[in-house]
Amino acid sequence: MKKLKAQVFAVIFLIMTLFTTAVFVAYNTMEYHREYTSIERSLNQTERMEFDRKPLEESEDFKPDAKDFGSFKFVDKTVYTVIFDSDGSVSKVINHSDNSVTDDEIKEIATTMASQSLQKEIGNLYFADYSYQYRGNQCIVLVDNAETKAALRTTLLYSLVLYLLIEAIIFIASRLLTLRITKPVAESFEKQKQFIADASHELKTPLAVIIASADALESNPDETKWLANIKSEGDRMNKLIADLLDLAKSEAVTDKSEFAVGDLSKLVEKASLTFEGVMFEKGVMLADEIESGIELNMNAPKMQQLMSILLDNAAKHSERGTTVEVSLKREKDIILTVTNEGEGIPKGEEEKIFERFYRADESRNRSENRYGLGLAIARNICALHNAVISAASENGKTTFRVIFKA
Repeated sequence: MKKLKAQVFAVIFLIMTLFTTAVFVAYNTMEYHREYTSIERSLNQTERMEFDRKPLEESEDFKPDAKDFGSFKFVDKTVYTVIFDSDGSVSKVINHSDNSVTDDEIKEIATTMASQSLQKEIGNLYFADYSYQYRGNQCIVLVDNAETKAALRTTLLYSLVLYLLIEAIIFIASRLLTLRITKPVAESFEKQKQFIADASHELKTPLAVIIASADALESNPDETKWLANIKSEGDRMNKLIADLLDLAKSEAVTDKSEFAVGDLSKLVEKASLTFEGVMFEKGVMLADEIESGIELNMNAPKMQQLMSILLDNAAKHSERGTTVEVSLKREKDIILTVTNEGEGIPKGEEEKIFERFYRADESRNRSENRYGLGLAIARNICALHNAVISAASENGKTTFRVIFKA
């Protein structure tokens, strides 16, 4: 079970982490691209500057005039235009953004840039101090990346903190989801373990009696009472195995290919008539109130088995001189009820009685060859028919109610 929980947790955490990581990367990539585009736009605006861009070796008398640049303003970036003389020395530095960096610093940076072979370089905006575009030998346009670099690093830092916070939340959420998802599996696993333990216990007792009786019979061949014990316990084992098979079949069947629309009223009436004799032998009367003409898409043999379980349960828990009442009627839904007077269901046990091997009175159930499987089978049959079964005890009466959705 721990391995299953670990696998479920890993899948949930991985999926949510991948999604969060994708959002984190996408957001920072978009921010980076926006800043990159802004810098590239600032560099490319030099295309609109009116001056000849021929190399000096082709027109050595050309010298760009600062007035061609002075009125050109860059709004969103700190931009400098550096104009070179014909001998390659800086003749003019134009600050388009009124930044506090001195001309000497800009000259030094421009000279360094001019010595590089690349005509244009924006660089890594997380680390590069300047981006530039070099036009022949006449001028270089520089963009100060300080603000951009600070903005991108701040965005990255804040988004990283948020990412880690979200990851912590994802971790907790994944744990809670894992517990919620695996809870039904864990409960089923525990029920399976309990089922095996209960079945083993029920089989162990009659086997012990059979073995002991066989040993006694071997020692005293004339004592035939041991044969009666063996037969009795063998019958008990046979009934238990039959019940276990019925339970397994009821849990496994999901196919509705054998369903057909049938007359539920007649089926309930027939089942009631069948049990009248059983009730009479126990000193119990049977009364029914069955609305005629009620039809239901159903598996008829399973529905007969459901009625047998409910009526048998009512007969065994009824006191002598009382009446078992069977009712079938159509309201908004189809409602089937079986009510008996006698031993009630213990408070708080109304749901547990539908669990496998549930028995309120161990000694009494054993003496009557009952194993607590009937109502578990009944619940599975109801589930197959999309019906809901419930039980309630009040004022000495116990009522089992089955609601079939119309």
